[in-house]
Amino acid sequence: MGQAMELLKERIRRDGKVKGTDVLKVDSFLNHQMDVELFAEIGKEFKRRFAGCEINKILTIEASGIGIACVVAQYFHCPVIFAKKTQTKNIAGEVYTAKVESFTHGRVYDIIVAKEFLGPGDKVLLIDDFLANGNAAKGIMELVKQAGAELVGMGFIIEKAFQHGGDELREQGIHVESLAIIESLDNCEIKIR
Repeated sequence: MGQAMELLKERIRRDGKVKGTDVLKVDSFLNHQMDVELFAEIGKEFKRRFAGCEINKILTIEASGIGIACVVAQYFHCPVIFAKKTQTKNIAGEVYTAKVESFTHGRVYDIIVAKEFLGPGDKVLLIDDFLANGNAAKGIMELVKQAGAELVGMGFIIEKAFQHGGDELREQGIHVESLAIIESLDNCEIKIR
């Protein structure tokens, strides 16, 4: 395991805050305030894990995935597309759309990508901050399928193994890479695999 992942695990242990038995807050370095140097190490690690894969688009969902995806994309030398939540007036023309149930916010929302940015021939890597029950990932899979593009793999910073989204995705044959896998958050203790 790389130095980057030890660094990440150390940050989760030190700065992660547990709410209840299933919410891990990492907003001091990952998804509110962002440690860009850590992101660079994460980018290198994803490049290593998806080495040899043909990837020409990185896809994420707004908002918390964007910063990470942008840094990761520098190592793959390709653009980032972020699926927007809800229809906005300034997206012109045709869009792909899928529904996602948010674990964190407890509601269903639409994610959309303009057709001009994703289509057949695109080889897509999903990058996101968290993998919990896999709902966002399933929404992204639906968009990629509608576009006739190919989903090469999915990279997550933190996977909550006890919510089984990762198991479901791997059972479908998807190449999933999670940099830190959380076994449990019971008794406010972060157990990392």
